[in-house]
Amino acid sequence: MHAVVMAAGEGSRLRPVTAHWPKPVLPIDGRPVIATLVRELVAAGCTAATVVTGHLAEQVEELLGDGSAFGLELGYVRQPGVLGSADAVLRALADGPEAPLLVTAADTVYTSGDVRRFLGAWAASGAAGALAVRGNPKVDPPHRDAVRIVGGLVEKVVDDDPKNRLGAAPLWVLGPAIVPLLEGLPGPPYELADAVQLAVDRGIRIAGVEIGKTRDLTHPVDLVRENFPYLGS
Repeated sequence: MHAVVMAAGEGSRLRPVTAHWPKPVLPIDGRPVIATLVRELVAAGCTAATVVTGHLAEQVEELLGDGSAFGLELGYVRQPGVLGSADAVLRALADGPEAPLLVTAADTVYTSGDVRRFLGAWAASGAAGALAVRGNPKVDPPHRDAVRIVGGLVEKVVDDDPKNRLGAAPLWVLGPAIVPLLEGLPGPPYELADAVQLAVDRGIRIAGVEIGKTRDLTHPVDLVRENFPYLGS
C-alpha cells in the first residue's frame, strides 16, 4: 500500500524550537520522529510513500532522501500553507498514487507493530476506509477529539460524550470511495475529519480500529520528557 506522510505543519505549540527545526525531525528516544515512523511503515508492508512537506521542508527532505536508506521509495510534494490534512492528501494524489492510501501525520510515534495491525484490521473489516483511535494519550479537545465507534464502525468522528475514552489518532486508510469526498470541503483548512464524517453520513463504512499508546511532541518541555525519561525518576 502507498503511504502519505503529512509533514508540512508549523508546530506552533513547539515554538521557539520549531522556528529552527520542523517538528518531524525532532527526536523521541534520541531518534528523529519521522525516521522512526518511516521504519514502522516499512514494517507494515508499505513499499512507497509520498511525503507532503511545507515548513522548513528542506530539512525533512534531506533527512529522508530518496528512501533507499529505509527500504522504500519516497517522493515529495509541497503544501504552500496551512491548508489542512485533506488538502495534503489531494496534493499527494496529484503526484500519481492511487487509493487505497495509508495516511499518517509525520510527528507521531506509534507502538511498534500497530501500523501493521491497523492495516490488518481494516482489511479484515471489508470497510471502505479506517480511522485509528487510542486511549493513551487521553481525549483532549480540540487537539484530540473523541470518536464514537459502534460495532467496529465509526459513527461520529467528533463525539461530544465526556465518558468516551477513545480519541482520534492521526492514522487513516482512505479507499477509492472516500477520495471524491476530499473535494469541496469547508475551509481552509480542509480536514480529513470532515471527509470521513461525510462518508459516514452517506452510509460508507469506516472501520474504527483501536491502537496502543502514541507519542508526540506538543510543548518544548516534551523534548526533555521524551528523550531523558530518567530525569523524572
